[in-house]
Amino acid sequence: MTETLQIDIHQIEKSRIDTVDFDNLIFGRSFADHMLMVDYEDGAWKTPQILPFGPISYSPAMMSLHYGQAIFEGMKAYKSPTGEILVFRPEENWKRLNKSAVRMCMPEVPEDIFMEGLSELLRLDSAWIPAKEGSSMYIRPFMFSTDEYVGVSPSKTYKFMIFTCPVGAYYTKPIRVRVETKYIRAAHGGVGFSKNAGNYGGSLYPTKLAVDAGYDQIIWTDASEHQYVEEAGTMNLMFVIDGKLVTAPTGDTILDGVTRKSVIQVAKDFGMEVEERQLSIKELTEGIASGKVQEAFGAGTAAVIAPIATVGYNGVDYDLPERPADAFSKRVYTEIDNIKTGKIEDTRGWVMKI
Repeated sequence: MTETLQIDIHQIEKSRIDTVDFDNLIFGRSFADHMLMVDYEDGAWKTPQILPFGPISYSPAMMSLHYGQAIFEGMKAYKSPTGEILVFRPEENWKRLNKSAVRMCMPEVPEDIFMEGLSELLRLDSAWIPAKEGSSMYIRPFMFSTDEYVGVSPSKTYKFMIFTCPVGAYYTKPIRVRVETKYIRAAHGGVGFSKNAGNYGGSLYPTKLAVDAGYDQIIWTDASEHQYVEEAGTMNLMFVIDGKLVTAPTGDTILDGVTRKSVIQVAKDFGMEVEERQLSIKELTEGIASGKVQEAFGAGTAAVIAPIATVGYNGVDYDLPERPADAFSKRVYTEIDNIKTGKIEDTRGWVMKI
């Protein structure tokens, strides 16, 4: 990574930070003062800019509005007890962004633009990073096509941006999920492994139906048979079955989650057996009913660890037992949270200090 990347910085005249109630943060509604913006033109990335956060203007013919060349990432920054800025595993997000870019026929973002641009942005807006327990700075890197052309082809120009949001908890209590048996999120050969906008747009209607029925999220199943657990709307899914951690293997239909990867490593470090394998809905529901399934939870950047209270399937609700104090999902959350916030030593090399 070069240390000589030029970034043009245009600071805001007056910060908006006094307009935000940091004791009552709603996830994704408050935005920090600045944003990073970099254009891709003539086969090359131009000089990055940091600008005051605000609207951007484009032609109605901008290709991303029509053909969906749009990808994004989600990551978080924290304040350590001594006031250091800590970012959790940003290199994993950079790698995954570029994996998505390749699949969506978009240019890859150089490491120095991603890392140094992010670092400078967080330095400028460091006052926006909450220090309150359970809060953090959510970071949204994203890229979209910008050609003004109504023709189905890859764009020749793109824009990469990062903005940030101070946030509180994504879920405040254990969630209810419903197994989806009609709609699909991804199929083999598709784009399910990438964080592209269309994956999320396609999830909204079936999720709305589940919410209308009293659930918080859905469990996506395989596209061909609707028999196997894949992931939830915003998270990878994980289960403790007979003392083992079980989760679906990643592939072209499942997102390779950074939190998922971290949970698996912590489980192994705890001496827990991990099985990355297919889990059928039959095994899941029968396991909950018999007590073999001891815990179920989602793992993702926004929620970190979201315990599941109920799984709904074919009109029947299967309730998970209340989690004991030594539940794995509680212990792994504490371990990862302590690393992210600098409360314990980062022996795994997961945290970038700014």
